[in-house]
Amino acid sequence: MANERDLLSTEIVNRGIESTGPNAGSLTFSVRVRRRLPDFLQSVNLKYVMLGYHYLINHAIYLATIPVLVLVFSAEVGSLSREELWKKLWEDARYDLVTVLSFFGVFVFTVSAYFMSKPRSIYLVDFSCYRPNDDLKVSKDELMEMARMTGKYDEATLQFQKRILQSSGIGDETYIPKAVMSQENCATMKEGRFEASTVMFGALDELFEKTRVRPKDIGVLVVNCSIFNPTPSLSAMVINHYKMRGNILSYNLGGMGCSAGIIAVDLARDMLQANPNNYAVVVSTEMVGYNWYQGRERSMMISNCFFRMGCSAVLLSNRRRDYRRAKYRLEHIVRTHKGADDRSFRCIYQEEDGQKFKGLKVSKDLIEIGGEALKTNITTLGPLVLPFSEQLLFFATLVWSHLFGNKNKNNTNGASPSPSSSKPYIPDYKLAFEHFCVHAASKTVLDEIQRNLELSDKNMEASRMTLHRFGNTSSSSIWYELAYVEAKERVKRGDRVWQIAFGSGFKCNSLVWKSMRRVKKASTNPWFDCIDRYPVNSALTG
Repeated sequence: MANERDLLSTEIVNRGIESTGPNAGSLTFSVRVRRRLPDFLQSVNLKYVMLGYHYLINHAIYLATIPVLVLVFSAEVGSLSREELWKKLWEDARYDLVTVLSFFGVFVFTVSAYFMSKPRSIYLVDFSCYRPNDDLKVSKDELMEMARMTGKYDEATLQFQKRILQSSGIGDETYIPKAVMSQENCATMKEGRFEASTVMFGALDELFEKTRVRPKDIGVLVVNCSIFNPTPSLSAMVINHYKMRGNILSYNLGGMGCSAGIIAVDLARDMLQANPNNYAVVVSTEMVGYNWYQGRERSMMISNCFFRMGCSAVLLSNRRRDYRRAKYRLEHIVRTHKGADDRSFRCIYQEEDGQKFKGLKVSKDLIEIGGEALKTNITTLGPLVLPFSEQLLFFATLVWSHLFGNKNKNNTNGASPSPSSSKPYIPDYKLAFEHFCVHAASKTVLDEIQRNLELSDKNMEASRMTLHRFGNTSSSSIWYELAYVEAKERVKRGDRVWQIAFGSGFKCNSLVWKSMRRVKKASTNPWFDCIDRYPVNSALTG
């Protein structure tokens, strides 16, 4: 029971002046009790730490043997003078030529095998984020007025939506499709295709223009969109519009939620590893209008309050000639899937309500389930990115808690153990990354992640400002956040960027990049003409 209370947080909410009832004309308040992210650093599972070390050892074992071989060779050669060394080499080559040639052949074969088996570096040449026209902007008040004008909602339901919007962290300059504004039936194939072509072609036109890469040069295309999956697919729509080549490897990912953008990059990486000297384009988007909920189920109204128009297009390359012009190099991808658990599987679920209106149902356990997935993901990622000192402290305190934690609990005779004896060392992820791009799901989620990972306001600035300016753009949000960091001209050569996203399934995925050069603000950046107004203090403080 005590553990259950620890997952709850309370908040006093000002509900304004009551308009009806016995308390009409008076200021009213309510106490909101909700779940928060579990303190996952208190309950790290050792097997996920070991999984991270397993990844590290698999990639580092070959390089780890090189210093040992060099040390042995140096010790052997160091005992001889220069004259003795040359004399010995000459005599060996003269009288044992077969051995020398054999050794040389083995050496050449080993070096060749190493470089041929070594995965090619994957470069992020550039990316673009679509910014809709200003006539699609909508404020929170305008959105509420639209809901009121439909006549479908009673006053209590409207007040519920208003409270969600006021605490969402979303500003008054986000974008929604025109079909939603006109209160037409936007859940049609025609409107879905129109919105898809608008955002995808807008992002791709900008990408091809800024990179000067022709659509026919693209060898791999991956498009991810969770809700809208027509036939022919969205990837086929892109190929048809740009008249791409016939042997292009195209993939369309559907139903994979807000973390699908990282999954798409992972798929593109695998395809590039199998197809050298190639380009890959990853398009991440979501169709807001097609999934606009028109019913009265409160748990299904939440998506209307958060999701907004957006799309990103990313150009990846494995060509060595792109080393100099690329912005970033791909370092790590870590994926976590909790779909085997029924609660995780159903926490974000598309279905019809009692009136047969289709929408996304969001479970009240979402924060708790998301916290568990996030805990697993960052625990696996830690050994790959954290400095050795942080890994040593974290691993030592974790093993200590697993070995002696139960003994301490038994010795307390029912009393709760002291925090100093049960709480493991919290790794400082700020030592591993210079820039953080956390999926802009909601203000509540960002608050809890900042608290648990002990991140600063500046670390979370890109995520909060993206949520404020563009809303939750689903899988493309992490790219709007990276565009924000670039617009502030904070990215320097050698900086490491952590993109982390989570979505239905339930999935949590991490993407780590290393900057290849200093990145300057571009005129095509979606933040170009408004970056000077940010950060907005109201978005930082609530």
